[in-house]
Amino acid sequence: MRTLEWNGYLNCRDLGGLPARSGLTQPGRVARGPRRELLTTVGWAEARAWGLRTVVDLRCADEIGWRDGDPYPDAPVLEGIDVVLSPTEDHANSEFRQVCFPILDSPEYWPHNLRILPGMVRRTLETIAGAEPGILIHCGAGRDRTGMITTLLLANAGVAPDLIAGDYAESVHAMAGAKPNSPTHDRQSLWNPTQVADWVTQTRPLVVDFAAEGDRHLEQICLGDAERERLRSLLLAA
Repeated sequence: MRTLEWNGYLNCRDLGGLPARSGLTQPGRVARGPRRELLTTVGWAEARAWGLRTVVDLRCADEIGWRDGDPYPDAPVLEGIDVVLSPTEDHANSEFRQVCFPILDSPEYWPHNLRILPGMVRRTLETIAGAEPGILIHCGAGRDRTGMITTLLLANAGVAPDLIAGDYAESVHAMAGAKPNSPTHDRQSLWNPTQVADWVTQTRPLVVDFAAEGDRHLEQICLGDAERERLRSLLLAA
């Protein structure tokens, strides 16, 4: 039931329905997905029916826009949806480029992103905390940057690290073999099931460890207590 089948849109899931310390996370609050330009007119209508109000786009400005083969939705279906650009990466930052570029398709880079660019990650979480329920968080493939942010959200809500790692693995499986969604080469788009399984085995401990240190990560980026509580309420409040 967590999979959201919005037309044209692979790898889209509701963050609701996961066991947390104080009950299940609530559906219809936050969803994760790939680049929104993949949504058809029907897909946008289905997203609106789910309750979509705000799109938080984690990409850099030069990644945004329709490409050859993308659908062009009818303008009325986009009315009233707030799209907020909140990048988590600065590709002009020399340290980020040196440390993170070689591992951008792995959760190995997540702790480095927080260390090098804490303010960017904090502002993204503050943006989500300030939005009304009905939020879509996305990057390019909806796997790496989106995985980092949703891992922090779910860890903050008290979802077990192993379940969070399972959510990351779902995105790896969903996007393998799909059309590349990044301006740069996405090697995972060419992987077969054996390569995907090997990658999930290799990276799952990285996600578990990152999620287990969620409190420390949020302290590191100086996310305030009020924002943390709003993020918990977003996913947990009845």
